[in-house]
Amino acid sequence: MNNITDNCWIYFDSNTIKYYTSIEDFEGAFGFIYKIQHKESKRYYIGKKVLQNNITKKLTKKQLSEQSGRGRKPTTEVIQKESNWKNYWGSSKDFLEYIKKEGEDKFERKILYVVPTKKLLTYYEIKAQMENNCLENPLCYCDNINGKFFRKDFLVSTE
Repeated sequence: MNNITDNCWIYFDSNTIKYYTSIEDFEGAFGFIYKIQHKESKRYYIGKKVLQNNITKKLTKKQLSEQSGRGRKPTTEVIQKESNWKNYWGSSKDFLEYIKKEGEDKFERKILYVVPTKKLLTYYEIKAQMENNCLENPLCYCDNINGKFFRKDFLVSTE
């Protein structure tokens, strides 16, 4: 990997191109909607990715003994940790196999939307999948939208 575009996410906005290589590039966003596309065949996958994961960690004996006050004491704490967004290639097993077979360098990772909240992350993922006709387009690897609409529903025989 020799240049900035080899292992980053790219965002196109009318006249500008922005490369995302650090979590600070997202300026307080919750996550992003992405499209990963094979450069030659144009096959693609659209999904969402959060930038931070919440991890529940048990408190140590020392932390438990330092607690004061009345009532029930918490035994865990929630810690935010940066997700694996930098080297993420989607959640579709079939698409991941395709990437493995073809090689990561044959794909482009584009950010479609940078999103400030969890609720909007789901909304914009659905919006992007609908706009790109994911369930009916044979070039798309998405096989469902929000776990409610499935590609198989469009393959119903009319016999």
